[in-house]
Amino acid sequence: MEQEVRIESTADGSHTLFVPSLNEHYHSVNGAKQESDHIYIKAGLLHLLKDDIKILEIGFGTGLNAYLSFQVTQNTAKRIDYTSLELYPLSMDIVGQLNYVESGEPENKEYFTQLHACDWGKRNEITSSFYLTKIQTDFSKLDFPLYLDTTFDVIYFDAFAPEKQSEMWSQRIFDTLYTLTNKEGILTTYCAKGVVRRMLLQAGYNVERLAGPPGKREILRATKL
Repeated sequence: MEQEVRIESTADGSHTLFVPSLNEHYHSVNGAKQESDHIYIKAGLLHLLKDDIKILEIGFGTGLNAYLSFQVTQNTAKRIDYTSLELYPLSMDIVGQLNYVESGEPENKEYFTQLHACDWGKRNEITSSFYLTKIQTDFSKLDFPLYLDTTFDVIYFDAFAPEKQSEMWSQRIFDTLYTLTNKEGILTTYCAKGVVRRMLLQAGYNVERLAGPPGKREILRATKL
């Protein structure tokens, strides 16, 4: 199952994808890489003060969040078990054109490719400190307890915007994600809309508004106290 996409450059030079059918980009046009780093790595992963971390990502997309998380394991003592849900995996032709790996890092280019090429529906060892499980599914229709038999320390909520795919932003989903969040675990998302904040609060999270990356005034971080 594939979705028509078009590669475009963003303001920081890194690529994003544009989906004509939704008139929507995968990332901020103000900078894809700096957006992911700001919201999911700095406000999410690196905010958690532990070394063994289980991450759940809603929307594997270009693999940028997974790759940046993988890089953290290369530069710190953190060990990550990463699970990602995605309905529309990218073709390897598109993956091969994405420019997230810095020049001069050929070994990381191989790792980035492996994140996409590794098997779906099983736990893959990328390195001894980074494991990846990709599940091809529509998470808005997912029976979470049957599909996911673990809980998570960090959740990257990176679905398309509520006005584009409203079914991806429901109280049922946030209630379920709360049950899948470990104590003191966190959920981060680029969407700071009041309705999203209220759903996170109703689910039971403590919710903070944080300064956003370039082009975005605020983001949300939700913590299970």
